[in-house]
Amino acid sequence: MNRYFKAALFDLDGTLLDTEPQYSEFWGAMGRRYRPDIPDFHSRIKGTTLTQIFDLYIPEQYRAEITEALDNWEQQMQYTFVAGAEQYLEKLKAEGIKTALVTSSNDKKMQQVRCQIQGFDQLFDLVLTSEDFPRSKPHPDCYLKAAQLLGVTPTDCIVFEDAFSGLQAARSAGMYVVGLATTNSPDAIRGYCDEVIADFNF
Repeated sequence: MNRYFKAALFDLDGTLLDTEPQYSEFWGAMGRRYRPDIPDFHSRIKGTTLTQIFDLYIPEQYRAEITEALDNWEQQMQYTFVAGAEQYLEKLKAEGIKTALVTSSNDKKMQQVRCQIQGFDQLFDLVLTSEDFPRSKPHPDCYLKAAQLLGVTPTDCIVFEDAFSGLQAARSAGMYVVGLATTNSPDAIRGYCDEVIADFNF
């Protein structure tokens, strides 16, 4: 990361927040109950919106109960930063580099994050959630919109992501991609990004 970037764009779960084990537990249970024909269900849906999960995998009659279960689960989840993430965000802000959160999570979930982490939104110049773009990752729309709203070009952006769909979205947007080896192994994601890090203590 010796290049200079005008903006740094971040995924949320598994990138800034260490939440993936909790989501794997939830979606693993949902997969076993509603889609036992897909043994890797919890892995397959990583980085996608709830709407995408429903459209691709869940029959209409089960969606309301899954939504309720997810809302209840997210209310009791623990939202903690990946090592070094908060300090890195503060460092970027101090250096005048624009920062954006670009997440497939919806605003209702984000309210839970804000309740647990005081001043969370102040770490960013821009926060985009699933309500802010019609096509989610792996489409590049969310990252392209973030760049546009920040007033920078895609080549001036560095993206931090952990899930395959997010890494693909960032690469399709023409941005410099850093993969977090928090959800998948370094070898698994290496081909999808420009470099790999374990956390933000680099």
